Amino acid sequence: MTLNERGPDGDRSYAAIADRFSMPLDEAMMTQRAVRKVLPDPVDPDIIIRCIEFALRAPTGSNGQNWEFVVIDDRAVLAEFARRYRSAWRIYGGIGERLNAGDPSMTKVLGAVQWQVDHFEEIPVVVVPCLRGAVRFAPFPTLAQTSHYGSIYPSVQNLLLAARSVGLGASLITLPLWSVTMARRTLGLPVSVQPVCMVPLGWPRGRYGPTTRRPVGDVVHHNRWGDRSWRGWTSPTSEEDR
Repeated sequence: MTLNERGPDGDRSYAAIADRFSMPLDEAMMTQRAVRKVLPDPVDPDIIIRCIEFALRAPTGSNGQNWEFVVIDDRAVLAEFARRYRSAWRIYGGIGERLNAGDPSMTKVLGAVQWQVDHFEEIPVVVVPCLRGAVRFAPFPTLAQTSHYGSIYPSVQNLLLAARSVGLGASLITLPLWSVTMARRTLGLPVSVQPVCMVPLGWPRGRYGPTTRRPVGDVVHHNRWGDRSWRGWTSPTSEEDR
């Protein structure tokens, strides 16, 4: 299925494509990728809310459910974040180009990010996942931070998978939020609510190509670092059986 496949008569309404949410989980996971180049075409709000409903099924620390989601489709608001995105990208993008000169794979990624930076105001919808409550100060600050943010990122992954299933392009970004103070001011967030990341959503300009990942045996260690017992492992389920 191409990313731009539509319902009957080119219909992209929720009613026309809602059945795509039933995509098998393994297919969604195995074909998910960051899609940054999207069309300015509108996205049915019911599709966005349904994706967020899937996000709400994720677990949170102590079942706190301390999440909030801001859906942005106002061009003026997106333009403000676009300016901040460009300010941050001038620094990080330049560093990335210097560090990855001669790497075709990273050059392609940087080019896609540059496109998103240049066209951010045109993206039809951006979802901002937020957390209520501050990171608690504790004897183990790193543990406190990971526990805090662990209450939002599982829901973000659910959101990304839901977008993938229905054919929306999506990516997870943070650079437009480099100033939390300005982000709060723009979105009218109280001090007790922290914007954590952004998920731009839109109908893609391209299609999902094959993903490239390292073999699982190259990144898994058994009991202790360095014991790669699964190196060379291959899935017992072949592509033909999926």
